[in-house]
Amino acid sequence: MAVLAPLLALIYSVPGICRWLAQPYYPLSLLLSAAFLLVRKVPPLCHGLPTQREDGNPCDFDWREVEILMFLSAIVMMKNRRSITVDQHVGNIFMFSKVANVILFFRLDIRMGLLYLTLCIVFLMTCKPPLYLGPEYIKYFSDKTIDEELERDKRVTWIVEFFANWSNECQSFAPIYADLSLKYNCTGLNFGKVDVGRYPDVSTRYKVSTSPLTKQLPTLILFQGGKEVMRRPQIDKKGRAVSWNFSEENVIREFNLNELYQRAKKVSKQPEVPEESPEQPAVPEVPNEESKKDK
Repeated sequence: MAVLAPLLALIYSVPGICRWLAQPYYPLSLLLSAAFLLVRKVPPLCHGLPTQREDGNPCDFDWREVEILMFLSAIVMMKNRRSITVDQHVGNIFMFSKVANVILFFRLDIRMGLLYLTLCIVFLMTCKPPLYLGPEYIKYFSDKTIDEELERDKRVTWIVEFFANWSNECQSFAPIYADLSLKYNCTGLNFGKVDVGRYPDVSTRYKVSTSPLTKQLPTLILFQGGKEVMRRPQIDKKGRAVSWNFSEENVIREFNLNELYQRAKKVSKQPEVPEESPEQPAVPEVPNEESKKDK
């Protein structure tokens, strides 16, 4: 049974692994992350490399390289403690592995370090993380439609995500937000998204920072009656974002989605009260010609 469970888990994950491998971003990231390992351990590549080992073996790690790799492992473990999805775990491994590779290649040879750094920059500019394309019930806003939609019907509660396509955190949160929209969307509770990287005016209007070092992406804002009620992450007095985990459980708890959903279903059943039209003055009935003759 102890052997069967991991085997079944591996078989279950095969379709997901195949989807990853079918997208260029993941195989290329894996290749860049393992570049130093391949150069140092694979035999004809490692021959002729400088080494600080006492035995002079160029195809094995020296003590300084082992220290750097151990430090990398510790950083990845610390960062992955706050990761929620598999994509976040994999993204952390890729990111810190590339940083460690830059250090290791520069230590080995400055020319190899410059070459590897150039490859990483080209990869970053040309190969983006794949976007989430699964089922969702989300309305996408532009800079012109977001205010109009929020003001259209004051009875509707909106949860709007402010995101940017270049943000790894936003990409990791995309399937979670899509799943929430499928579970809780109704007539009185709607889900929306707006790309603040594409519409900078919206980020300024709603005070969402789009800096590459910002911790405000993604930002979730709850609107009721067309007005902002709450947002996550919160902003402190110094204008900095308070760290917050964008897990499904946290969103449900902080935004009271179960209560909002029950309330929204009741609101949606109530018909909108039409405006009363002004009473028309009574028109006196004019007798026709036959009635006049009878009289």
